[in-house]
Amino acid sequence: MSIGPITLGHFLTLGAMLFALSVIGIYLNRKNLIVLLMAIELMLLAVNLNFIAFSHYLPAAADRMAGQVFVFFILTVAAAESAIGLAILVVLFRNRATINVDELNALKD
Repeated sequence: MSIGPITLGHFLTLGAMLFALSVIGIYLNRKNLIVLLMAIELMLLAVNLNFIAFSHYLPAAADRMAGQVFVFFILTVAAAESAIGLAILVVLFRNRATINVDELNALKD
């Protein structure tokens, strides 16, 4: 049994499903800050999948490296966002003893 070739539509569908899953994760879970950060990371990875798929399926005359360069920039921003977000999360947990978003919405002592 042959499934057939994997096309650009398959990658875009997978990227759209991952993106939708991350949006659902953000809207359904508004309490845990760690899950919110993971949903944002999943959203960035879905966008990266689309960039790589588009750069792979471009014609030979086009600049195929453009999508991959965007992916490196997005991965750099995602790594910085994770590091800074987790550092802020650790400081907030030390000061407030909770990571519940409802209790962290006011930045007062």
